[in-house]
Amino acid sequence: MGMFFPEEEEHFTGRRKAGFPRYKEVLEGSWKEFFLVGFMTLLFFLPFAGGMVYAVLTSSALVALLAGLLGGAIAGPGFACLIDILLRRLRSDKDDWWASYKRAFRQNWRAAILPGVVQCVFLGVIVYGGALMYWGAGAATPATLLLLLFASLLLTMLMSAWWPQVVLFEQKALLQIKNALLFCIFHFWKVARSAILEILWWAILILFLPWTAFVVPILGVWYIKYVALFLLYPLLDEDFRIEEQIEEKFPGVMEE
Repeated sequence: MGMFFPEEEEHFTGRRKAGFPRYKEVLEGSWKEFFLVGFMTLLFFLPFAGGMVYAVLTSSALVALLAGLLGGAIAGPGFACLIDILLRRLRSDKDDWWASYKRAFRQNWRAAILPGVVQCVFLGVIVYGGALMYWGAGAATPATLLLLLFASLLLTMLMSAWWPQVVLFEQKALLQIKNALLFCIFHFWKVARSAILEILWWAILILFLPWTAFVVPILGVWYIKYVALFLLYPLLDEDFRIEEQIEEKFPGVMEE
């Protein structure tokens, strides 16, 4: 799995490990709770998934839109809890995962609705449009495919910087979006690398169905988000002062 992590030993805080040793340390110590939280996250996405299946089978764009709106409003809070747990373990927070999960849901469910809707509406457009192209009379043009891929890349990049803010800070959504855009601009290539890995992950799972169906319940959404956040965490911590602000508010809570 060397393609998923930077090989260099970049120490960004104290004596904490970096590179592959850090990747391995966090994954080995937390994979069970990541699995449980990831499975719970999938449950939050079931209304969206069910709505999209019905939309594709009935060729209804309206149902696809409603699935994105309503399903996203349900999926958002669950996804925020996953991001919260992943970030906690990346900053060496050892709190009980279930207590942290309940606290994250209680604190973030309102703020998570909007990004959940944005993400699921866009996913709904991709899934519905892709299904129409697959079953359509004519093949999609290369320009159409490139446009979809580029739009997917930009949205994935934006969400990779938006979700951490949702669970870490109490800010207005417009400010979070502005910060996410600036983060993506200043760190474009590194954020793009992370986003490309996410897109490739889901593209492989979807293209090779049903043989990849068993992977979803096991690794679900948690593994690729762990990889993406692992790659971006040093940048997120540097730009948003995550650990510095936590240490200021809760002295002594951060471990080296």
